[in-house]
Amino acid sequence: MFHLSIEGMLLRFVFGGGAVVAASIIAKRVGGTVGGIFAAFPAVFLAAMLTMRMDYGGSDLIHRSIDLSKGALIGMGINMLCAVAVGSLCVRKGWKKGLSLSVCGWLIVSVSISYVLFNT
Repeated sequence: MFHLSIEGMLLRFVFGGGAVVAASIIAKRVGGTVGGIFAAFPAVFLAAMLTMRMDYGGSDLIHRSIDLSKGALIGMGINMLCAVAVGSLCVRKGWKKGLSLSVCGWLIVSVSISYVLFNT
């Protein structure tokens, strides 16, 4: 059954929001490329791993951590494809349309892969 604690949600909020703020500050001070590297910090993954300990223990914690890690690898691969698409499409279509198309592509690929994984 799905369960998410208040502490877990707050920790995810702090990690995710903190990572976005830090990446934005770094991008303004050092440049977009370095800011982009920090924007890829896996804050949500880290928060999910840390909060998982609050909800699970023993072999169940290990099994769920392995599953989460496998999913994170797939998600990071999709994010890399999205970043490549943004770089290419923004040059050809403009930043608004390029970003919109890239995020829509990310959504379609992510939902498709999730559907295949969860329905097999």
